[in-house]
Amino acid sequence: MFSKILIANRGEIALRIIRACRELGIRTVIVYSEADRDSLPVRLADEAFCIGPPPAVRSYLNFTNIISVAEVSGAEAVHPGYGFLAENAGFAEVCASCGITFIGPPVEALEKMGDKAVARKTVAGAGVPVVPGSAEVVVDPDHAVALAEEIGYPVMIKASAGGGGKGMRVVYTPTELKNTLQSAQSEAKAAFSSPEVYLEKYVEEPRHIEFQIVGDQYGNMVYLGERDCSVQRRNQKLIEEAPSTALTPVLRRKMGEAALKAAQAAGYHNAGTVEFLLDKSNNFYFIEMNTRIQVEHPVTEMVTGYDLVKEQIRIAAGEPLGYKQSEIRLDGWSIECRINAEDPGRNFLPCPGRITAFLPPGGPGVRVDTAMYPGYTIPPHYDSLIAKLIVWGRDRDEAIVRMQRSLEEFIIDGVPTTIPFHQQVLGNAFFRRGEVYTNFIQRRVLAEEG
Repeated sequence: MFSKILIANRGEIALRIIRACRELGIRTVIVYSEADRDSLPVRLADEAFCIGPPPAVRSYLNFTNIISVAEVSGAEAVHPGYGFLAENAGFAEVCASCGITFIGPPVEALEKMGDKAVARKTVAGAGVPVVPGSAEVVVDPDHAVALAEEIGYPVMIKASAGGGGKGMRVVYTPTELKNTLQSAQSEAKAAFSSPEVYLEKYVEEPRHIEFQIVGDQYGNMVYLGERDCSVQRRNQKLIEEAPSTALTPVLRRKMGEAALKAAQAAGYHNAGTVEFLLDKSNNFYFIEMNTRIQVEHPVTEMVTGYDLVKEQIRIAAGEPLGYKQSEIRLDGWSIECRINAEDPGRNFLPCPGRITAFLPPGGPGVRVDTAMYPGYTIPPHYDSLIAKLIVWGRDRDEAIVRMQRSLEEFIIDGVPTTIPFHQQVLGNAFFRRGEVYTNFIQRRVLAEEG
């Protein structure tokens, strides 16, 4: 086991990793930008090093500074968390060349699954169903139109080098495709330094179902059930739950086994997430693999009892998995709401600022993952996540009631938050019945406001 780990991230995920390390008896080194000097991770880590000014490109994305701190501090491994360098094959390669363990999958797996077009080809070759789409990146508008006619409208333009909704567009006609292609390419280049996009058949009103997989370096791999991430806005997840109301035990096994095939085809080990679209007829299609810990990993932890961050560290240290698929059990129901510093009444405008009061909810089955405290100033340079509110219940009804109670208790003053929006969704009759899909927010929540 490692004796010291460097955490190349910030906010709640950095604090989450510090806590896991502390329970494993591992010392921690945190790197931070000038904007995060007063953050909780900086206060709670064993060592802290400032690596640059607030812009991420000069701090959290700065290979040289991060590796220098790892070498100076004697850290044997780097945990990238999520975002920033978590899925960067180049950074993982630099870590390896410097004799530092990257806590994540092998470089080859990062490369295969980091390029969406290559990922589709890889998993399709393993017999995993994929959404009908282009086998290669789009060259120009005429090429795009020819591909779209083969696939059939509507089609979705997707960035080949990234996710999170960046560079994604749904188009219904050839004219719309030509007019939209350049803006999608520009957005992809700005977000991921690559303008490459590809086309996929747009599956109407699907569910977004993702499977958590964990595999060691010796070929042992299991899936830890699914998460339903269908409640989204502009392809950004807002509420996640485990398990999904849409899956039967038979369908869960079928999708879970497909997730393992996809991961094995990439030569994967460590924790990862295989994402699918599930249509109304229970046909499912691979869309991408996230080669890192997910923001929404706590709901899986709540229903399985496994600490996924500890598992990442153990696997990276060379330990075997220690359990089999037949031993995995799903117990109860869990829901996560992402509480952001955004104003839902102003089109979810990010609202950084000083938190004047912060009192998280508590009680049985309630977990709050956050790095906030009263007096902390949310910087404008990064994402607007304040906290992840996660609850567990014996069944979905109890989980919903517990989440509603917890949202009512949560006090955050000084900045607008998405708490009122989450309360609105939790009270929606369609949500309560489990009738959700990826454009649920537009159709069932925002449309009602109009």
